[in-house]
Amino acid sequence: MAEKIKCERCEKDAIGLQSLGFCVSYVCEEHADSALLALKPGEKQAYEYCYLERFDTADH
Repeated sequence: MAEKIKCERCEKDAIGLQSLGFCVSYVCEEHADSALLALKPGEKQAYEYCYLERFDTADH
């Protein structure tokens, strides 16, 4: 079984990956940007300098 990815700020289970400019981090629901929270599980979004990926709940 794979180990769950943890939030880089508080060590809770991460819900996704967000890259806002040059800062890339795994985040939990509490520390996620509102644009990441708006994504459905498994959905990704990229535009200009931002990349957002909400983990599929079945995978994480």
